[in-house]
Amino acid sequence: MLSTLKFRKSNPDIAASDRLYLRALGLIPNVTQTLAKGPTQHVKGVAPKYLVSGKGSHVRDVDGNEFVDFDMAIGPVSLGYCYDPVDDAVRRQLDEGITFSLMHPLEVEVAELIQGVIPNAESVRFSKTGADVTSAAVRLARAFTGRDKVLCCGYHGWHDWYIGITSRSNGVPQAVRDLTYTFNYNDIDSVKEALDDDTACVILEPVVFEAPRNNFLHALQDICRRNGTLLIFDEMWTGFRLAVGGAQEYFSVTPDLACYSKAIANGMPLSVLTGRRDVMSLLEEDVFFFTTFGGEALSLAAAQATITEIKTKDVPAYISLQGKILKDGYNRIAEALGMSYTRCTGFDCRSIVTFDASAGNPLEMKSLMQQEMIKRGILWSGFHNICFSHTDEDIEYTLDVYSEVLPILKKAVSGGDVRGVLDGEPLEPVFRKTADFNIKPGK
Repeated sequence: MLSTLKFRKSNPDIAASDRLYLRALGLIPNVTQTLAKGPTQHVKGVAPKYLVSGKGSHVRDVDGNEFVDFDMAIGPVSLGYCYDPVDDAVRRQLDEGITFSLMHPLEVEVAELIQGVIPNAESVRFSKTGADVTSAAVRLARAFTGRDKVLCCGYHGWHDWYIGITSRSNGVPQAVRDLTYTFNYNDIDSVKEALDDDTACVILEPVVFEAPRNNFLHALQDICRRNGTLLIFDEMWTGFRLAVGGAQEYFSVTPDLACYSKAIANGMPLSVLTGRRDVMSLLEEDVFFFTTFGGEALSLAAAQATITEIKTKDVPAYISLQGKILKDGYNRIAEALGMSYTRCTGFDCRSIVTFDASAGNPLEMKSLMQQEMIKRGILWSGFHNICFSHTDEDIEYTLDVYSEVLPILKKAVSGGDVRGVLDGEPLEPVFRKTADFNIKPGK
């Protein structure tokens, strides 16, 4: 399939995508269920809008175009599309049933499996989405400490306690907004300034793309303990990727509570809250966190198969190796071309391509890159979300494409007219921040 992509240099036919898009307008707000998948994050008029199938690291859109995918469903697909051991487990469970009137044995089996790999998993609770478990963790922390204030860093979902401090806070009461504050990653002083005797918890993504400096995570754990504040890791992205045991294992820092989703079930909807038994025991009676679909068996079967594959095949090591080849290769190409304004940074398993505003409009540069990558059969949003199915051939082909596309970007930047080279409308700013999280520092 890659051999056929090498001959593609024109924009794909997206007529069927556009027809579906027109049907969605006015029917589905923003026409998407997830902003990162929507049309604002892809060059309008160039990029496909709807995908219908995938296998391994490749996807196919409604017009029949095939692409190497580096978004991987915005994170959940950790092993690959239609990954046989996981899909076989789902099919077997489908023959038995999906959701039952009593509990299912998989609830116990998967909880034990998670306890065996996640350092802080003295207790385990299942739900469906990442926002479910981050919100449950915050509620637990408030109940356990008897405090109200929350400090956060990163992106934690759509619920009131978090979204109230963002630009999309309409509908959140001011009283709720006033209980959440933020701090900058790797800035321990910003935490110390905001921390007080009413701080119930500090919740953060252990890493996004920037690595911790000066033992930041260990220092954070220390000041939380001394203040009687619970430390919560939001491991939606780091869980089962940095290591089997996630950021906890990778950095040797054990938080009081931790939240997982995305990679845990290879695309099936499941989220997990893990933590100290004394804190989690409040879920017995004091704190209400229950959901009908928390024990849904297809997702639990998928998680059981996914975690087993990740453990036995050392998936974190593989995706780190492939990701490093891709990240280092991109930087070598950019450096050889004298393009100091673009770099690939982050962790090997998940990296990001950035563009310096000193060379022009970063969104326009990213848009041109995306346009040219899509022409050549690579679904690209500026990230390398590596999965276990990304082959050596995928990586080699992607680097070949970068060798073709980066000179196109360089020429457009040198000519001062990146926008003029675009065949469609450029990307819009993404809601999810990757830096400068200190939106509302505490007093």
